[in-house]
Amino acid sequence: MSKTPRKSPKLPADLQLGRAVEWPTSPEQAKLDRVPNPQKDTNYVVRFTAPEFTSLCPITGQPDFAHLMIDYVPGQWLVESKSLKLYLASFRNHGAFHEDCTVEIGKRVASAIKPKWLRIGGYWYPRGGIPIDVFWQTGTLPKGVWVPEQGVAPYRGRG
Repeated sequence: MSKTPRKSPKLPADLQLGRAVEWPTSPEQAKLDRVPNPQKDTNYVVRFTAPEFTSLCPITGQPDFAHLMIDYVPGQWLVESKSLKLYLASFRNHGAFHEDCTVEIGKRVASAIKPKWLRIGGYWYPRGGIPIDVFWQTGTLPKGVWVPEQGVAPYRGRG
C-alpha cells in the first residue's frame, strides 16, 4: 500500500459541497451534484439511507413520513451526498403522493449520474391505517455484484 495519499480529483467549482448554500424550497429548485467515480472500472454498490424522509399529502397537507433506501452501481459518476441531502429535504414542503415522490427521486438521481443500475425503496409509514411501499429500478445489475437486502421490515411499527 502506498504511503502517498491519493490525489484529490478536480471537482467542478459549482458544487454545493464545502460551502454554505440555501435550503431548496422545492424539488424542482434543488440541485443534484455529481462527482467523478474514482473506481469507475469496478462494479460496486453504493447505498444511501434516509430513514426520516418527509413530504406532504397533496390533498390534506398533512405530513407523510418514509424510510428511503437508494442502491446503485455507479458508472462514471457518484451522487454527491450533501446535494442529495438537500434534494431530499426539499420535499418537506412538497405535496405529492408516495408513489410520485419515490419514483421522482429515483428518476432524478438516475438522470443526474447515469448509473449502471439503480433501485429505490420507499417504505412509507401508514396514513389512514395503510402503509404504502413503493419500489422502482432502472438499468441492469451487472453480473456478480452483491446487493444486500434493503433490510427494512414490513410494517409492524417499523421498529
